[in-house]
Amino acid sequence: MSDQGNGHASNIHQMSYPALELAQGVIPNTDPAMDPSHQHHHPHVHHNAFSMQGRDDEVVYTKGTTADKSDIPDPGPQEEELRRRDDPERHPAHVHPALAAERGADDLHGDEATFGNDSSARSKTGVAVADAEKATLTSGSSEDAPQGQIKSRFYRHNRTIIHGVIFMATTAWWIAGLVLHRKDLGWVVPFLAWLAVNLRLLFYHIPITIITKPMHFVWNQTGVRVAGLVPDRFKLPVSAVLVAAIIMIGGFASPESEDNTRANRAVSLFGLLVFIGVLWATSKNRKLIKWHTVIVGMLFQFIIALFVLRTTTGYDIFNAVSGFARRLLENAGQGTAFLTSKETAELKWFLVGVLPAIIFFVALVQLLYYVGFIQWFIGKFAVFFFWSMRVSGAEAVVAAASPFIGQGESAMLIKPFVAHLTQAELHQVMTSGFATIAGSVLVAYIALGINPQALISSCVMSIPASLAISKLRYPETEETLTAGRVVVPDDDDHKAANALHAFANGAWLGLKIAGMILSTLLCILALIAFINWILTWIGSYMNINDPPLTVELIVGYLCYPIAFLLGVPRNGDLLKVSKLIGIKLIANEFVAYNALQTEAEYADLSGRSRLIATYALCGFANLGSLGTQIGVLSQLAPSRSGDVSRLAMSALLAGAISTFTSASIAGLLVTNQEAFFTPTAAA
Repeated sequence: MSDQGNGHASNIHQMSYPALELAQGVIPNTDPAMDPSHQHHHPHVHHNAFSMQGRDDEVVYTKGTTADKSDIPDPGPQEEELRRRDDPERHPAHVHPALAAERGADDLHGDEATFGNDSSARSKTGVAVADAEKATLTSGSSEDAPQGQIKSRFYRHNRTIIHGVIFMATTAWWIAGLVLHRKDLGWVVPFLAWLAVNLRLLFYHIPITIITKPMHFVWNQTGVRVAGLVPDRFKLPVSAVLVAAIIMIGGFASPESEDNTRANRAVSLFGLLVFIGVLWATSKNRKLIKWHTVIVGMLFQFIIALFVLRTTTGYDIFNAVSGFARRLLENAGQGTAFLTSKETAELKWFLVGVLPAIIFFVALVQLLYYVGFIQWFIGKFAVFFFWSMRVSGAEAVVAAASPFIGQGESAMLIKPFVAHLTQAELHQVMTSGFATIAGSVLVAYIALGINPQALISSCVMSIPASLAISKLRYPETEETLTAGRVVVPDDDDHKAANALHAFANGAWLGLKIAGMILSTLLCILALIAFINWILTWIGSYMNINDPPLTVELIVGYLCYPIAFLLGVPRNGDLLKVSKLIGIKLIANEFVAYNALQTEAEYADLSGRSRLIATYALCGFANLGSLGTQIGVLSQLAPSRSGDVSRLAMSALLAGAISTFTSASIAGLLVTNQEAFFTPTAAA
């Protein structure tokens, strides 16, 4: 039964969702929980008695569900330790104070009924008894409490002092850097780091509403009022014209440079319009397209590219992030040098220069996931795109997570909801995975010599792009279960005991990912070489010798129009870039990036062509990833495997076009491509 009084669970952000009203032609959800006739009111742990006045519906509950014996064995002491963190039922402070006072006597009476009148039973057992309906908790004795709980209590009691020390230390560091290295090392990145850390500490002590309420007030008094002046029937055309004007001015106002002429930029803009037009023409239901999502998504994609490619501050920020990624590679090299030798670690081999960095990065991500940083970071991104683009919570979470943790792992974040996703949501989940790359392979591409700023900015641009493109290709026609909320559930099934355990698990996961990449590349490259040998043999009898008939040549001509629409200069680079795009779609982006950096054929690409190719290849949209997506989602929800298989090819094409739109925008905006140019190894 649906609950109109849902409380805020961990990592859940409730907010208004203006698109909840059913549009004409929307298909009702078959889930009984979504049936309006099943709605009712009842008290909730986060609602006091005053808020529930007048809600006296007669409610009938199914008996015996809460206390049913679980199929899962009772947890032992070690398993209980694994699950103690972030469990809202283990922190009585999370219960509403008024409700706790109101129910205190009842809880005490219930405890006596459970343990008898002998309170010593509780102290001897050291257990905690939770009331599943009331969401209250009575804790046992602390004598046998795990060491982690003792540390947690120490932190809670001294949190203000600890946070004060951190604030003073970070402030002293920032001021020292500002005085000593403001001119040579810059001030923007240290300031942002200081601000992020201390804002996080500040909001432990004061509610974030002191910032969000003024923001909402300003927005309601400015943006909402201005939008209210426009008649409803003109809002969509005015928004589209405004975004088009921003793109036109941003793309053509800057002076020309080298092969970045206004003619080439016009081709990139034309290509962007063609991609959008093709998606509209092939849309599943053109009448139900939410143009707000499409327009806002394209605007955000353009603004991100403008910030990176045209502003010094944006370039500095992304350069700092790419510098961090390069530093990761150097740190991984230290481990490789210990296992082999210093000379071996300096070799430009994929086996010793790329794979160790992947293992180390995955281990680091798992450590950050354990401390809660990844969930918090993804949650903030998801809430922003959820609010601004009017998508469901599940779609926002997956889109925000895909560039950082990968296509399979991002789907795991919404594991409880996968079986209940609508067709459009499934399409969006897969599109987000195809439209970008994962952080684990990002460091590998940087190790190959691909420009880090272009890679990182492309990953961020893919978030709004994938949402816009997917909703254009496959608009929502059903009711969504996660409409109106953003949820990032904790993965209790794989929770580590401590930070060292999480890091070790990450190292093992990184080893498996590195092994998969190694074996996949070996087999794909060998297969392409085998097919090229057959094609060359066939072509020799037809006098196709210069150039020889190969897979690259065939897919290059097939993708020739795509390279033209991206704005690649017509100076001999078109066929080369189209070959790379074809290799990426048929094999994978690893093979294409490796060819871009190591093969002599691509050593003389112009700076503009190289940058466009870098953006165009930055995605998992290939036939190999198609199997990965189907496999992961089918495992998470076996009942939806048929839907996943039917939607997979459409999502693959939508993901590829999302990446191409980023490349078109890059071709529209880039003026100083030399700042993003990394010489090839062949050169």
